[in-house]
Amino acid sequence: MLKRRVAAAAKRAPADLVIKNAKIVNVFTREILEDDIAIVDGFIAGIGQFEGYETIDADGKYIIPGFIDGHVHIESAMVTPSEFANVVLPHGVTTIIADPHEIANVSGKNGIEYMLNASEGIPLEVLIKLPSCVPATPFENAGATLDYTDLAPFYSHPRVIGLGEVMDYPSVMQNDENMLLKLFDACSIDKHIDGHAAGIDADGINVYMAAGIRTDHECVTAEEALERLRKGMYVMLREGSAAKDLITLLKAVNESNARRCLFVTDDKHLDELIDQGSIDYNIRLAINEGLDPILAIQMATLNAAECFGLKSKGAIAPGYEADFLLVNDLHLIEIDQVYKSGKLVAKNGKVINSPISKIAPAPSIMDSVKIKLPSSEQLQIKIVNGRMANIIQILPNMIVTKHLVEEVDTYKGLFQYNLEKDLLKIAVIERHKMTGNIGLGIIKGLGIKNGGIASTVAHDSHNIVAAGSSDEDLIEAIAHTSEMKGGLAVVQNGELLASLPLSISGLMSDMPSIEIYERIKELNQALIKIGCTFEFNPFITLSFLALPVIPELKITDLGLFDVKTFSHIHVGI
Repeated sequence: MLKRRVAAAAKRAPADLVIKNAKIVNVFTREILEDDIAIVDGFIAGIGQFEGYETIDADGKYIIPGFIDGHVHIESAMVTPSEFANVVLPHGVTTIIADPHEIANVSGKNGIEYMLNASEGIPLEVLIKLPSCVPATPFENAGATLDYTDLAPFYSHPRVIGLGEVMDYPSVMQNDENMLLKLFDACSIDKHIDGHAAGIDADGINVYMAAGIRTDHECVTAEEALERLRKGMYVMLREGSAAKDLITLLKAVNESNARRCLFVTDDKHLDELIDQGSIDYNIRLAINEGLDPILAIQMATLNAAECFGLKSKGAIAPGYEADFLLVNDLHLIEIDQVYKSGKLVAKNGKVINSPISKIAPAPSIMDSVKIKLPSSEQLQIKIVNGRMANIIQILPNMIVTKHLVEEVDTYKGLFQYNLEKDLLKIAVIERHKMTGNIGLGIIKGLGIKNGGIASTVAHDSHNIVAAGSSDEDLIEAIAHTSEMKGGLAVVQNGELLASLPLSISGLMSDMPSIEIYERIKELNQALIKIGCTFEFNPFITLSFLALPVIPELKITDLGLFDVKTFSHIHVGI
């Protein structure tokens, strides 16, 4: 292959494919060039004047490198890897850095193996970061525990490139032996380590950098982004479904530091991926906010490749992989064609030869919901001393919350729903080992007027999380998610309005993406019927209310959790 490539570059032999009449976006010099592109065995052999066995006339279109999503959880789209490829390839994403953290928290090593096997041989290149925090914290019950000995064998896989987001900051800071061994194993074989520095100050960034952690996708302010850039981190500008931080973070990006910035989606639901896009949406949003189009493209390609040491990706240049897009307009990022390794994989918004996964999940992965249905008595919240309570305040389109202390309605010392004040009940039911644990709390800002919702997607331990305006609807929604062996459910007055089965670890469906998309639309209509205004997505928001590493107040199967003090607290004060 090297001989063939060099022969074509030296013009001693024709290339396999030559692209002519293209405007090449050079992400090294940020200029536009007009030359031929010669491709051999899926690599670019040269740029200049070439002849090949096959010629494509680009007809004046722009050619840009394929986009790289620097941090994504496939499970958050609720589809299998092959269906994920069908969705994101038409949006120009040819490579993703995936962290199977979600399925690992439910199904452990079996979950990681499934994601590796199910992403093998598909036209989307899926590079894997091993989950560093399973469970995410010791303050909840997940379905699995992975220590450094469990992770080490996976590093021999050619698509495993590092250690995934380290979200257990206290374990790093306190030199927890198991965490340090995970970090050491990755560093010792030159693997990349991702960070998760939500709410961590400048001193904490020192700790992360000293430990070999080099990225963060949890910035929510421009000041946080600048602090990380100054300390030598790569900053990931995230625009997902729950966390929409890109516009705010762009205020920190300038000509001097942009090379240390890249785009990620992290967690994005299927309907938004289809309707809006993936990294292409991030680029368009950045351009609309005034960022130079070629600079935005550089961030989505070369910057991401260099961040992860992907030496042959991220540019249109000799010796680089032939992952590229034909684009009609640089400002609108109108994608006409998508090529992976020199092969056309998507055109006019459609995948060519859609990949179909032939990998069957292990039986244990398909049977991950094990609960005893709670009674109304088990859902009662005691407010014993007066009527003041700790409340989770939802902040629209953010995964951080606010810790409120407010007076609530009570009857015989028990919390009472107040729909006028939007004070509802939230419950987290442990679903992995039938412990019977039920964490209860009060939330404000969800907007449900009459009904209940439940989901087995609850970051990161993925217990059942449910919220609503009555105990009866809470129980009914929980019952439906259990009957489906995982999924999402919307109920009203004891009646199921809409549902989406997620039988693979309670996180993903084995249905085609278009069918899942239609079921999501039905769920959205049901959410409107029970009172949600869709200022934000209630299911996505609900899923992050159970994540005890994101400030300020969250809930786990063990109860209400104060992220500032890393301790459980009582609902009643």
